[in-house]
Amino acid sequence: MRRGSESSHRLASLPREEPALAANFHHPAGSPEDWSLTPEPSREELWARAETLAYYLSANLRMPVRLSVTDNRSTMVSFRRSANALQLRLHHMFLDAPEGVVRAVADYAGRGNRIAGGVLDDYIRGQQPRIRQERHAAEADLEPRGRFFDLQVLFDRLNRTCFQDAIQARIGWGRMPPRRRRKSIRLGVYDHQTREIRIHPALDRAEVPSFFVEFIIFHEMLHQLFPSSNATGRRVHHPRAFREREKAFPLYAAALRWERENLNLLLRG
Repeated sequence: MRRGSESSHRLASLPREEPALAANFHHPAGSPEDWSLTPEPSREELWARAETLAYYLSANLRMPVRLSVTDNRSTMVSFRRSANALQLRLHHMFLDAPEGVVRAVADYAGRGNRIAGGVLDDYIRGQQPRIRQERHAAEADLEPRGRFFDLQVLFDRLNRTCFQDAIQARIGWGRMPPRRRRKSIRLGVYDHQTREIRIHPALDRAEVPSFFVEFIIFHEMLHQLFPSSNATGRRVHHPRAFREREKAFPLYAAALRWERENLNLLLRG
């Protein structure tokens, strides 16, 4: 069972893509050091910069690159490699990235060098203002009051007693997903960009003890203190310090035991 994960540039939202480039390029045209963005670049200008970036990556990797430029809030870099080409999707922030970052894109997506992912993470963190923050009304609404539990009351108590009121986040119930048979359930999620905690509505029922709901909230609050890392070349959502602090929850053992014994109840939603 997954209790949730910190979301940095992998959020649950639909992308809005503009513009998109899907073509093969084989020769470089200019250096990334020469790129710059105006406050409101035209579609044509973005296309030209995307084309230059694709040329550069193609020359660096010595293979065709099919590049899509997005305005996604959730995924800044994604790719699919084959023996003959690289299909790459990048947030528009990379259109004027410094040469070292562009090389890291080539190493990470084209050569599978996971260590280069740390360079990309650092760059993305420095470009947060360029990631769309607005949300649809349905996403923005966070209702903490449920039928059986008021999440805000539980959050405030935990924040006061366990974190000295240091956690700054909004909390609310997530939307109930379509009913279907499932083998796992994400009971909570923390969004690092918006500082929002969402708790699965399957927990808002009389059979669920309050201490278990508090444990899930406590777990998500910890993500603000212990962000995921790439220390070993791969993303670790729950570093050792996170796990050690999680054990400080007053009813830690009881919460894990209740989760094991009531998995089927939660899966039924």
